[in-house]
Amino acid sequence: MSLFNRFELFKSGVAGEPSLPERRQFMVNAGRYGFSAAVIGAVGGTLFSEQAMAQTAQEESELQAAAEMTIVLATGYRVGATRAYPIMQLNYKENLQNFTGGRIYVRLAPAGELGVGDTLISKVQGGSIAIAQHSMANLATFAPEVDLINIPYWCGNNQNLINLVTSQAWQNVVHNKIEERGFKVLSYICIDPRTVAVRKGLLDGPVKTPDDIKDIKFRVPGSEILQKVYRLLGANPTPVAWGETSSAMQQGVADALDPSVQALLVFGFTDVLNSISTIRSVADAQVYTCNKEWFDSLSAPLQEGVMQASATTFRENLAKVPAARAYAYNQMRQAGVEIYNPTDDEIAQWRDRCGHQLADWDETKLKLAGSMDVFEQLLAATEESNGYFVDSNS
Repeated sequence: MSLFNRFELFKSGVAGEPSLPERRQFMVNAGRYGFSAAVIGAVGGTLFSEQAMAQTAQEESELQAAAEMTIVLATGYRVGATRAYPIMQLNYKENLQNFTGGRIYVRLAPAGELGVGDTLISKVQGGSIAIAQHSMANLATFAPEVDLINIPYWCGNNQNLINLVTSQAWQNVVHNKIEERGFKVLSYICIDPRTVAVRKGLLDGPVKTPDDIKDIKFRVPGSEILQKVYRLLGANPTPVAWGETSSAMQQGVADALDPSVQALLVFGFTDVLNSISTIRSVADAQVYTCNKEWFDSLSAPLQEGVMQASATTFRENLAKVPAARAYAYNQMRQAGVEIYNPTDDEIAQWRDRCGHQLADWDETKLKLAGSMDVFEQLLAATEESNGYFVDSNS
């Protein structure tokens, strides 16, 4: 991939996109000091300091030369997106290097340089990428048990989600299945729950209850569970590839979509949307996985270092959630997009219409959890803290 194309990938995403002088300086520094150093300089605000850039480039070169191995950590987001979408990839790179005592050097491949979604997951499974970030919904294609999180109103709240994925019950039911498919879960990434975001010109005000989305064309990913959610809510689920979603919304092919506010900002939906309603139904969560065979090949000290780095990055993500939310909400409102937080009574209407308590979900629970008793154990786990706190904004 050419240096220009790699920069185009780096700068993709609206939130905090570099200005023209920064783009030019990034190109100069990438050619002079290397792409990795330029990325770190852009995030650290040192692009225009020749001394700082030279020092960064020297440090990166020395770290890589001293390491026993170089691995690739690939993500779908540019490094600076953490301001609004806290996947913490630069933190993770540094933590992996530090907790392994410099024996592992991490080369970042941000902003979809090596693909996104299923493409990245396939590369991890095949071993061509050591570690990748992707959505839990995409991982469900490879490990269907993960799709349990898309059943509404049982782990959509941030704290319930974190309680669940750090529980022994979740690890017993889900992690073992993930590992059978060639992956190891390293770190979950909490963002915020999914929303109901509607395009301009559709409604006079924000969506408040399920009746407001009756019969509208609701963009959904390939997840059968999410398609069922919006059928239960009375909408018309319309599968649209993510890369085509913005134009579909502009053309009226789709009327609404459901990512978190943070994701909607990072992917540039500010000019498309009229309002976003935070119905808190389903977690819009991400995860870092690695190739299990690669992990198993590491010495015990390196395995321990990787897991310590993962645990530290996980805590850093949880701490970043409210700041990222505040930034994303502010940017959306400045762009004229209304963000509506439904009342408790309104949330109850959404839950009553599509929530996990409905018999409609029994077959899914049996298929993915194995039994109703196991699902009840998972449900109980959402209410039990394992020592991790995250702001839920609810």
